[in-house]
Amino acid sequence: MEVIVIGAGVSGLSTGIRLLEEGWNVKIITEKMSPDTVSDTAAAWWYPFLAEPIEKTNRWSSETFDELLRLKDIEGLECITMRKGREYLENISEPPGWSVDLPHFRILSKDEILEGYKFGWEMEAPVIEMHLYMPWLLSQFKNLGGVIELQRFDSIEDVPGEFIVNCSGLGANLLCEDNTVIPVRGQVIYIQQDPGFGRFDQQPKTLTYTIPRRDVTVLGGTAQKGDWDMTIREKDTEYILSKCEALWPELDRSKILGTAVGLRPSRYEVRLEEEKDNSRTIIHNYGHGGAGVTLSWGCADEVVRLMKINRQIL
Repeated sequence: MEVIVIGAGVSGLSTGIRLLEEGWNVKIITEKMSPDTVSDTAAAWWYPFLAEPIEKTNRWSSETFDELLRLKDIEGLECITMRKGREYLENISEPPGWSVDLPHFRILSKDEILEGYKFGWEMEAPVIEMHLYMPWLLSQFKNLGGVIELQRFDSIEDVPGEFIVNCSGLGANLLCEDNTVIPVRGQVIYIQQDPGFGRFDQQPKTLTYTIPRRDVTVLGGTAQKGDWDMTIREKDTEYILSKCEALWPELDRSKILGTAVGLRPSRYEVRLEEEKDNSRTIIHNYGHGGAGVTLSWGCADEVVRLMKINRQIL
């Protein structure tokens, strides 16, 4: 039996791979492919950001953490590296629920907390170089027998097939007439300078991050809800730099290489559920916000669990 997956971002490709591994025939139908998806511009530090409900996203993110480590250590994927980062908070807070699943997580001592903050923690998590990871996912999907077709649909009703998995991301706004899916605009800067460890302020209003990769460090960010503008804004560039310099005073502006913009597919909560449409089965898997990579494998495994139930019914 064939499953149609809508969308070829990180969610669509991860889901397609998992379904192929379970013996399904899979065709991805997509309007855009790498390097033109929003996944390609993701800063891609493992972190559950802008994703609810946490009782589900904590589990999906932990499952993805484990798979990313497996890909790094067992499959030898060099575009996944482990880096330490420190998150600074304005108030004392309970550690997030997902922290118990991390091999390295500790509360910062007072002398490690930056001026202007009262609390913080250090964690070690995967950093994924998406310009290498996305082509790898695509090659894995094709090597397993997956097929890709370029096509645009304006309605989920127009998508052919008995089994459909909807990984359309921001496209679900039109495809499913889901007006709760909105863009959260993110602008980033690439700089050829290593901060040693990442520095983070992950509150949406003050969002700041320095994510060190092997090739560059990604500086951010912005989280502008409802903003569809894909152009680079100089005022945002300056805003990002000023925030990052507060956390990383050694930042050298002369080493800036470029900038990019992406639109996070945000929703009040991730939609991962089954819908029956006459004789068809549609499984929705979208609305991952700023945690598309972080949730990708956990959500893909959830889709497979739902598909297994359908297979048993048939």
